[in-house]
Amino acid sequence: MKIFIKKTGIIKSSKYTFKCFLGKKGTTCNKKEGDLKTPEGIFPLKYVMYRPDRVKKPKTNLPIYVIKKNHVCCDDPKSSFYNKILETKNLDIGEKLWRKDVLYDILIVVGYNDNPIIKGKGSAIFLHLSNKNTIATEGCVALEKKNMIKLLELCPKKIKIF
Repeated sequence: MKIFIKKTGIIKSSKYTFKCFLGKKGTTCNKKEGDLKTPEGIFPLKYVMYRPDRVKKPKTNLPIYVIKKNHVCCDDPKSSFYNKILETKNLDIGEKLWRKDVLYDILIVVGYNDNPIIKGKGSAIFLHLSNKNTIATEGCVALEKKNMIKLLELCPKKIKIF
């Protein structure tokens, strides 16, 4: 499964169209860590992570993993763990996946800046949930929970975000 990210905030499969939210400062072909922009391009959807204490295991053909309290995605360009999800006692090295809000109750890890990883080019790019107050993200792509569940069930070969 791949995701095609462009500028207008619409996810399209062959049968469905979903509204989504992009970075606070729009999209870019030249992503930098912390720029609040969503990267543009075609990226694979790697795997799903979810909070079993809040949601049921999603139905999808992507690999699925449980989010644990000590999961982070390292966003420190100086670290050898940059743009990698890991379990750690040092929760300050990156984006915590176990959150108080609902945004990461279900997330899909987007294959952005991961082969090879270029330090400072952006990390923790996810397709994650939105909430009623969401108007933009810090660089990810967000959509409503019901639409995320439907999208995962569809298992399209390509997902396009316009």
